[in-house]
Amino acid sequence: MKKWLLLFLAALTFTVLAACTANKDAGKKQDDDSGTKGEAASEEKVLLMNNGEEPSSLNPPEGFDSVSWNVLNNLMEGMTRLGKDDKPEAATAESWDVSEDGKTYTFHIREDANWSNGDPVTAGDFEFAWKQLLDPETGSPAAFLGYFIEGGEAFNNGEGSADDVMVTAKDDKTLEVTLKAPTGFFLHVISNPAFFPVNEKVAKENPEWYADADSFVANGPFKMETWEHDSKIVMVKNDQYWDKDTVKLDKVDWAMVPETNTEYQMFQSNELDMTEIPSDMADQLIDGDDVVIEDQAGLYFYRFNVEKEPFQNVKIRKAFAMAVDQNKIVDFVTKNKEEAAHGFVSPGFTDPSGTDFREANGDLVTFDPEKAKQLLKEGMEEEGYDKLPPVTLTYSTDEAHKAIAETLQNMFSENLGVDVTLENTEWNVFSEDQKALKLQLSRSTFLFDYGDPVNFLESFITGSTMNRTGWSNEEYDKLIEKAKTETDEQKRWDYMYEAEKLLAEEMPIFPIHYYNQVYIYKDNISGVVRHPVGYLELKWADKE
Repeated sequence: MKKWLLLFLAALTFTVLAACTANKDAGKKQDDDSGTKGEAASEEKVLLMNNGEEPSSLNPPEGFDSVSWNVLNNLMEGMTRLGKDDKPEAATAESWDVSEDGKTYTFHIREDANWSNGDPVTAGDFEFAWKQLLDPETGSPAAFLGYFIEGGEAFNNGEGSADDVMVTAKDDKTLEVTLKAPTGFFLHVISNPAFFPVNEKVAKENPEWYADADSFVANGPFKMETWEHDSKIVMVKNDQYWDKDTVKLDKVDWAMVPETNTEYQMFQSNELDMTEIPSDMADQLIDGDDVVIEDQAGLYFYRFNVEKEPFQNVKIRKAFAMAVDQNKIVDFVTKNKEEAAHGFVSPGFTDPSGTDFREANGDLVTFDPEKAKQLLKEGMEEEGYDKLPPVTLTYSTDEAHKAIAETLQNMFSENLGVDVTLENTEWNVFSEDQKALKLQLSRSTFLFDYGDPVNFLESFITGSTMNRTGWSNEEYDKLIEKAKTETDEQKRWDYMYEAEKLLAEEMPIFPIHYYNQVYIYKDNISGVVRHPVGYLELKWADKE
């Protein structure tokens, strides 16, 4: 698997070099940034894709998931946009200035940055959107990303006001943002769709502007043409986009088919131009010449609920974690050439010395059935258990999740002598129950929102909406706070190394595998960019 790198300069420079991916072309992507090659094609270029399901929301602060990002990242654009090499580059902002102390960013918006209805994109649109992101009434699951901004966390927690958030439109084309502390990866953070602008005039006239094609306004490479809810979305090239000459496609037709087997059948019948590989066909398809495998920054893992017996005991948690053979799961269950996870932060993040985070911190969670049995025995003795309380493992309805859950059930039985009950629930119920700490042991997914290891590690601080384990550790909280504010980059990374080791020592979660992205493309498709942090990019896509 090709490795992608996130290279950060020393703190004094306060600039970002994020997520530098090894050559992604693999016969699919081209370096030509110009418009359509040669004379204009006589036929419309319509890319046929599957989004899996209906976006949860196309309001930027609310649509915090991959099925929303896929669409949003092509309809809209923030101050920065991840380029082909996964580095943040100038987008709606043509340039920016950073103060000497690294805390104040002044963004200069392009004069030709317009909304699809012809309105100019203004600094006020960004101020309106970013404060909406942090407004507690919005209830945005992405609000924590705005905590880097001075006054952002206090506003979101109900302890401050919107006026205290240091995001100010100095004039129509100038936005000033002041951070709590120098944040060298801030340009990467604001490439996330949560930081896309919202047309303030349109939103105030129609608060539900984002819910239908007729009212949707875009400022990105494409604009909305039709939206048949739970069926399909059609996007067309946005003639108001400042960089429209780069966009080669005329139209993108998104299906909403949740089953991978159906998606693959549609691909074979030329109803789709690309497809994922059904898990039951991985053995015969994964090594095909038309398969593209790219890294994705993220982790498939399981959460213990430390407020429910028997997982209040750290030794019992460790016993369950060490009874899992991650290598067998990726080799014989998922079979998509994922990398087995023996730590929490995925590979691809490079510290100031040039060493990959994963390599530097090593294997922290290893398969050791004998040690697992011993820890289980010791934990049960500490709790006074003659018999382990019943354990239920819960996963959301999906064939891939089911296969992993059944494998874990067998491993716990074989390696610990523990019978675990399986329970599957629909995604919406599962998600709410997990957030409410109703589940005892449950599957989880984390895909990075921006290119820095602290993005994953901050999920497990006390009170984080992403924690969902009941675990709290004051020392861990302090390490994460230091990792988000320290200006000496090497020290900052050292704090993150220490935090991950503490997470492994306490084991409120245990890892299964790091993510990758596996797709089969039609031969005439090129230029599709899938960023490791989870954004799909069609700005450079082409269909011959």
